[in-house]
Amino acid sequence: MAKKNALQPRIHQSGFNFLSKLKENNNRDWFNTHKPTYQQELALVEEFAEALLAELSTHDVIETPSGKKSLFRIYRDTRFSNDKTPYKTHWSGSFKRATKFRRGGYYFHIEQGNSFVAGGFWGPVPEDLKRIRDEIAFDPAPLRKILNSKSFKTYFKTLEGEQLKKMPKGYPADHEAIDLLRYKQFVLVRRFADKEVLSDNFLKEANLTFKAMRPFLDYMSEALTLDPNGLTE
Repeated sequence: MAKKNALQPRIHQSGFNFLSKLKENNNRDWFNTHKPTYQQELALVEEFAEALLAELSTHDVIETPSGKKSLFRIYRDTRFSNDKTPYKTHWSGSFKRATKFRRGGYYFHIEQGNSFVAGGFWGPVPEDLKRIRDEIAFDPAPLRKILNSKSFKTYFKTLEGEQLKKMPKGYPADHEAIDLLRYKQFVLVRRFADKEVLSDNFLKEANLTFKAMRPFLDYMSEALTLDPNGLTE
């Protein structure tokens, strides 16, 4: 039985326990029987997400109205998947930055043995991807400075995301930034051990991780919202 934490919203072992049992019994009959437990655990995750949104809002402007609204549904869309299990076996949520001038997003994923906090650009549309690549091709130094900074290395180590095997069309094959231009996604990820996720310090560390993304997100926002003369479009 889940109990509310009187001090500070956090991730509870009971939430991991529920997901573990759901993984072993991923069917509608079991879920419906244990739905009261699911609702109790979901309420605790909502409290955590609400607290994380409050912390995030102290250093960024977020469009997502509440922690509850940030959470993804536990029900899987199985229409186009070979995996027909009806439920996800993790908790997750995302926060959207406000206005068209603040680009990129924040994401958290809570799963025993696979928890992480992430942000960036998961699926930039072709127009956005070209603008990002053009900015990098013009002068890769500002982005390299961010990626090589002490803060970035401490929290994320390296830029992640799907990459092309070869140089994208329209750019010289011997360009000095070929390693950056090959990216199709631009994702920052910090992974957490279960012990870290369950600690009282996780809320603070998740927020600090989001805050450490800002130089990267601000760089990308400028690339996507300023014209070649540095004016907003």
